[in-house]
Amino acid sequence: MDLIHQIESVIRAKKLLRDGQKILVAVSGGLDSMALLAVLHRLAPAHRWGLTVAHFNHQLRGKAADADEQLVRRQALALGWPVAVGRGDVKTAARRRGCSLEMAARQLRHAFLARAARLRGIDTVATAHHADDQVELFFLRILRGAGSAGLAGMKWISSPADPGILFVRPLLGHSKSDLAEFARAEGVRFSEDASNANSDILRNRVRHELLPLLRANYQPALARCVLREMELARAEADLVAELASQWLARGRKPLARLPVAIQRQVIQEQLHRLGLPVDFDLVESLRTAPDQPVPVGPGQCLVLAPNGLLRIQKDEKPGFETSSLRLNLNRPNRAADFGKLKFSWELADNKGMNCARQPNVEHFDAAKVGSAVCLRHWRPGDRFHQIGAAAPSKLQDIFTNLKVPRSERRHRVVATTRNGEIFWVEGLRIGEGFKLDKTTLHRLDWKWQRAA
Repeated sequence: MDLIHQIESVIRAKKLLRDGQKILVAVSGGLDSMALLAVLHRLAPAHRWGLTVAHFNHQLRGKAADADEQLVRRQALALGWPVAVGRGDVKTAARRRGCSLEMAARQLRHAFLARAARLRGIDTVATAHHADDQVELFFLRILRGAGSAGLAGMKWISSPADPGILFVRPLLGHSKSDLAEFARAEGVRFSEDASNANSDILRNRVRHELLPLLRANYQPALARCVLREMELARAEADLVAELASQWLARGRKPLARLPVAIQRQVIQEQLHRLGLPVDFDLVESLRTAPDQPVPVGPGQCLVLAPNGLLRIQKDEKPGFETSSLRLNLNRPNRAADFGKLKFSWELADNKGMNCARQPNVEHFDAAKVGSAVCLRHWRPGDRFHQIGAAAPSKLQDIFTNLKVPRSERRHRVVATTRNGEIFWVEGLRIGEGFKLDKTTLHRLDWKWQRAA
């Protein structure tokens, strides 16, 4: 059976698409999505599908991104389908939201696809995620500490951006090599994204370094084994979710008497309903200390009652520090006091630097920091990319991992650039994006001392 008929069988078996419906097809211009468009175009007449091609330009690769957009437009025109194109400033979104470029790109793309579908009266978006994506996601989530639900990977059908818009993934059962073979045989044109070779991106390191190593030295059938594990994790996660939902609907047994996995799921479900982020440390703080307030934001805390239900109440504890101090690093008097910290700094030529570490002294690339900075205290949602780390993390998570007492965290001072990016946090190392490198011409020597 050829690839087109295999995918048609999957669509029918998984009930991904209905005959006679309209479908928004997410097309980036790369191999995977162009192959998906070709398959759905071939199947459309028999199933009376009306396709709309959707492309989101992330504006991250300049002319190359614009070329991808034009390729998708031309292909949609050649096939006779309408096209919807959106654009977004991913870098600005990542900075404002305090997240990685990859996460910001996904959020903007999903929002665009859901919006484009709603405007056209379409309730289904088809995306080109495939089996290799699942394997990569499995290891990415292991590295980030995901639970069984996370290790279950992507579902065939989900609603990541809008409950009224379904995202379907007809290619999840096929590998990238299957799609490449189909594209060669059918003459499908596609573009190559140069950023896929960028080793600074964790997903690319997993794809190009970790997975080949595991296949060569540990398990040649890695994809088959991982996909089997994901299937098992999905079944177990679905069972735990169903039992938790049943308990929430009519539970009588005390939460503490339920298996731990169901206790956690009960709390997670309620966090979702309250619109709060699901964080392992938050779940465990609530689960292991019922009736104890757990702060979740300015002036708010959560309490898990003995009956297992969450409630939000006013946080009677001191809130986050709101004071701040703006500094011009070029001013003649290069010293300042903020809170209980005394700061001083120098701007110097980077040649001949003594690299020996000194207490309460850090060195930054002065050009990357800029001349206007702000001193303030830790705030909810702050993210920081520590030197040597693969990606930014929530400061709350970093403090938790380092076992910084809650009473101390809110007094920690951070320093940000003019655009709000954190380059230094009291008690931590410097920000990855501000370290000295071979291109550094001028150095910022940053010193501080906390009063006893």
